Amino acid sequence: MTVPARPAMAFDEYRQYDATALAELVRRNEVTPAELLETAIARAEAVNPQLNAIVTPLYDKGREMATQLPGVGPFRGVPFLLKDLELEWAGVPLKSGCAGYQNYVPQTDSEAVTRMKQAGLVLFGKTNTPEFGLTPYTESKLYGPARNPWSPAHSPGGSSGGSAVAVSAGIVPMASASDGGGSIRIPASSCGLFGMKPSRGRVPLGPANGEMWSGAVVNHAVTRSVRDSAALLDALSGPMTGDPYFLPNPERPFAEEATREPGQLRIGFSTEALIPSQPTHPECVRAVQDAAKLLESLGHQVEEIKLPYSKSILTEAFFTMVVSETGATLRELANYLGRPVRRDDVELNTWAIARMAEGFSAVDYAFQKRRWNELTRSMGLLHDRFDVVLTPTLPRPPIEIGLFQNTAAENRMIRLVDTLGGLKRLKGSKIMDELAEKSLGYISFTGIANMTGQPSMSVPLHWSADGLPVGTMFTAMLGDEATLFRLAGQLEKAQPWFEKVPS
Repeated sequence: MTVPARPAMAFDEYRQYDATALAELVRRNEVTPAELLETAIARAEAVNPQLNAIVTPLYDKGREMATQLPGVGPFRGVPFLLKDLELEWAGVPLKSGCAGYQNYVPQTDSEAVTRMKQAGLVLFGKTNTPEFGLTPYTESKLYGPARNPWSPAHSPGGSSGGSAVAVSAGIVPMASASDGGGSIRIPASSCGLFGMKPSRGRVPLGPANGEMWSGAVVNHAVTRSVRDSAALLDALSGPMTGDPYFLPNPERPFAEEATREPGQLRIGFSTEALIPSQPTHPECVRAVQDAAKLLESLGHQVEEIKLPYSKSILTEAFFTMVVSETGATLRELANYLGRPVRRDDVELNTWAIARMAEGFSAVDYAFQKRRWNELTRSMGLLHDRFDVVLTPTLPRPPIEIGLFQNTAAENRMIRLVDTLGGLKRLKGSKIMDELAEKSLGYISFTGIANMTGQPSMSVPLHWSADGLPVGTMFTAMLGDEATLFRLAGQLEKAQPWFEKVPS
C-alpha cells in the first residue's frame, strides 16, 4: 500500500487552477504530483457521498501512479478520472454501468488510456455512467443517480454525467468523456463546463473497438477551460493501426489554435425544436439569442437559418442504429457470460430495446444508415454558406432526477408485452415511440453531429434565472476543430466562465 502524501494546497487554492496551470506548478517543483492527488482525493471524499460522481475509487492505484510518471508530458502530475465506459484500463474493472459486467477486468489499456498516461495524467478512479451509455441522464440501477453540483435535485446529464460532476464539483479540472449522441456536450451544458466533441476518427477507440455505434461515438473529455480541452486533444489525437477512419494532422496544435483569433466567421443560428413534443425552453432560446448578440459584437456575421433536417432523422435514422447496436451489445454480453442474457442481467429498458432489435431487419438498418449520408451531404452544403452553426445544446435547462424514468404503468406494459413475446414487434408502436421521444427529444440538437461526424462544442455562456447552467452549441465542418477552438478561446475571453462554480 502506498503511503499517502500530505495535500500541498487547500481546496480553495486548488480550484483556482486548470489542468494546464497545475502541470506548470509541478514542472516548477512548487507542488508534487502526490500532493496534488491527495488534494483531489480529499475533495472527492468530501463531496462524492452526496454527488455520486466516482463509482470506483482507485486511490491507492493513483498514489502508485503518481510516483511512476514519465519525465515529461503536458499534464504531468494532474489528477484525472476515467468514465466507466469503453476505455479499458488494464487490471481495473470496466462495468459500463451494467450488472452483467460486474466481474469484467480488461487485461490491456485502450490506446487513449496509454496516451493519457504518456501525457502524465494521474488516474485514480472511474466515474458514473448510465448502463452502456444509453441515456442522456446518469441514473443507472447499478450505480444510482449522479447529482448536479449546481442543484443536487437535478441531473448532470449523461452519459458522461459522473465525469461532469467531478469537474464541476472541483475534484479534478478535467475528466474523460465520450459522446455517441451528445454525451460530452449534454453534461457540459448541464454542469457549466466546456465540452468538445471531436470529429469522427480524431481519437482512436482501439484496440478493442474500431468504431462504435456505427461511427457515432467519439472519446475526449469535459473541462473547465478551453486550453485544457485543446491540449488534451493534442495528446489523444492520431490514428492507430487498423482504425477505420483517418483524419489528416491539423495544421497547428489545437493548444495553439485556442490562443489565435478566429477572424470574421459566418455563423448561422437556429433555436427551432426538432421534436414538437419537446419545444425549446425560453431559457435555451435566450442563451442562443444572447450568444448571437455577443458574436455580432465580436465582429462575426450572424444570421438566423432553418436547419436542413427533420424529426425523422432522429426518430428513424438515429433510433434504428441505437436499437440495432443495443441488440449487438447484449449479444456481446452473452458471449462474455457464456450463456444467453437474462432480463435481470440488464435494466428493463435496455432489455426492451435489445428485444425490439429482433424486429428490425438488416434492410431496415442499411436503409436508415444510408440516410446518415444524406444528412452529412445536407450539412456540408450548409457549411458552404456558414463556417459555424449555433444552436442550443439542449432544448431545456437541466432536468430533475427521475423525470425521464419510466412510470410504473410503462414498466408494467413493457413486462407484459415482453412476457407475451411481443417486444420484437413493437417497432412503430405508441409505447415505444413515447419512450424513445423522452430521450430523443432531449438530444434533438446534439445527435446530428454524431451522425455526420462533425466536431461540436458546448460552451457555458448562460445561466438560467434560477441559477442552472445552460450551454450553447457550436458545430463546424468535419475535421475543423481548429475553428471551434479559436472561437471558444475568443468567447472565453469575452465572457469568462472559469470563476463561475457551484457553491
